[in-house]
Amino acid sequence: MILLAIETSCDETSAAVLDGPASIRSNVVLSQDAIHAPFGGVVPELASRQHVNTIGWVVRRALEQAGVSLGEVDLFAVTQGPGLIGSLLVGLSFAKGLAYVHRKPLLGIDHIEAHIEAALAEHPGALFPCLALVVSGGHTSIFLLDKELDYRLLGRTRDDAAGEALDKVAKFLDLGYPGGPVIEKLAAGGDPRSFAFGSPQMTDRSLDFSFSGLKTAALRHIREQRLTKTHARLPDFLASFEHAVTRAVLDNLERAADLHHPRSVVLSGGVARNARLRRAFQEFARERGLDFFMPSPRLCTDNAGMVGVLAWKKSVRLGAGSLDLALNAYPRFIPPTALLRKKKPR
Repeated sequence: MILLAIETSCDETSAAVLDGPASIRSNVVLSQDAIHAPFGGVVPELASRQHVNTIGWVVRRALEQAGVSLGEVDLFAVTQGPGLIGSLLVGLSFAKGLAYVHRKPLLGIDHIEAHIEAALAEHPGALFPCLALVVSGGHTSIFLLDKELDYRLLGRTRDDAAGEALDKVAKFLDLGYPGGPVIEKLAAGGDPRSFAFGSPQMTDRSLDFSFSGLKTAALRHIREQRLTKTHARLPDFLASFEHAVTRAVLDNLERAADLHHPRSVVLSGGVARNARLRRAFQEFARERGLDFFMPSPRLCTDNAGMVGVLAWKKSVRLGAGSLDLALNAYPRFIPPTALLRKKKPR
């Protein structure tokens, strides 16, 4: 089987070709960082316009690198959500057109679930139940997988995502965009204990996340210490903030592990490329004797390869289905059972 996957959930235009469960023959990712950098964050309208301009080229390039033609594709897959609605609709419309013309089935794929599967595909044989931590610019969530393809949301961010908090602090200091990689580089030689940050906790003791308090504390430190991008203490401050974000993420993962007793844990999402977070995650797993899985850096950020990996698994387990021209985008995570639930007649 040849599978073509398309990903346009935010500001990366991506297409991938797979010929096996984890056999990615091509995975083309076109970034929009240069377009959004002057604004210090993603501008949704600009993102969707750029997807329109580039999606045709990206798909052609993925097919060329894989050495296949559109006529050889047996199954199409596309990110359905969550993400920016305008961006998602570009990918959905393009994928529907291809599937309709070639009379092939089309699978809608959840973006967050695909991030989780990116790690599991590279490390088959994960033990269940499994806790999955997804940390990115748009999402910070914890899922429980009792078995394969069974994703139960335990907690999500109520305001900024972890990556978004890093981006906003970098923007305030005029460090550049995207902020996460810039902060990681500048914080490499800093002391993570030099600036005090509290550990955010939900008053209802849920497993949800909130990074607005950490962001406010960071801005207070910046103003009180008059920090700038040339200040001598900037590496210490950035290391401390990066450590605080990492600690906030892992605190909830530890609580989730106490409640659900997993046999393995997964870290995924764009921020999973961060070296400090990867080290802390590994230490957490080793201290508890848990198997742990992280995707390689190339599969951490948004890409169509991870969409194709999940689509392949779903097609094998659940069937490829057919072409549904009513397939629509959704902005937030929706449990699979909700997507299958039919509306009651009036």
